[in-house]
Amino acid sequence: MGEPSLTNCPIFGDQLTPLLPDKVGDAGRTAADNRQFVNGYLWVLRAGAHWRDQPERYGKWKTVRRRF
Repeated sequence: MGEPSLTNCPIFGDQLTPLLPDKVGDAGRTAADNRQFVNGYLWVLRAGAHWRDQPERYGKWKTVRRRF
């Protein structure tokens, strides 16, 4: 069984995207960053781990923590 993710979740685009900050003029990269951020944040919540223990696949832990 794989780890839960928002990568293919239809609710992400419809309901969560408007709540996340946007990067003007860089729409393609924004969606990937937002999904990566939310997945990284959810990983920390589920694992009960420190930000520094977050896997690299979610990006830099400092970036996820700062956006939170």
